[in-house]
Amino acid sequence: MADKKAPAAGWPVANGEYVVGNPESCVAVVTLGSHGLDEAAIEAGAAISGPCHTENLGIEKVIVNYISNPNIRFMVVTGSEVQGHITGQCFKALYENGIGDDGGIIGAKGAIPFMENVGKEPVARFQNQIVELIDMIDSEDKGKIQQTVKDCISKDPGAFEEEAMVIDLEGKAGGAGEEEGSSVKMTSPEMAIIESRMRIISKQIEQAAIVNKYNSGYYNGKIQGIAIGLFLSLLIYSMLLI
Repeated sequence: MADKKAPAAGWPVANGEYVVGNPESCVAVVTLGSHGLDEAAIEAGAAISGPCHTENLGIEKVIVNYISNPNIRFMVVTGSEVQGHITGQCFKALYENGIGDDGGIIGAKGAIPFMENVGKEPVARFQNQIVELIDMIDSEDKGKIQQTVKDCISKDPGAFEEEAMVIDLEGKAGGAGEEEGSSVKMTSPEMAIIESRMRIISKQIEQAAIVNKYNSGYYNGKIQGIAIGLFLSLLIYSMLLI
């Protein structure tokens, strides 16, 4: 039997819309934009299953609940993709690439794929703890979901070697090797949207400036070329008259 560890006290530590099963299970399921699939996943043996609609705060809550339970080693991403947010693809990008210095998920295609409250260390813990992310995006087949959960359980490698890492999204962080009470920056969804749009507008302004600079140079060069051509024509014509 695979070795197991106790999850963090009060697990799951982040509130949300989910169903909790056996906390010693090695499988966790995200059902993205679909509803009505979570009970099937739990019946098959999953530790936790729930939808996730947003590619920022929603993903943060999932990460926080996973790394606070070292028994979770497999992640199944299923259900209908969330249009605009593209949350499923963002999960895959986070797992494969991590985040940049600005907190952005590298390679994510969602509208606002930024981890404002979860830094590089928790993301690295998530990447190391999860041995496999199973991509079942856009599948709502309960039978296939249950079979996938059971297949993961049959490959249970045991709990992650490190203890639970706890990140309190209400303002505190803690865990193995961390000081309790360290603060975590909190950002509202509205502020995240504003900041993202400001970044997009800034980038568009820069691109427009580059285009205007090129057009201005092209226009000036064209005028200079005409003037030089006219001067040379007059010079040649005057030489022929001599």
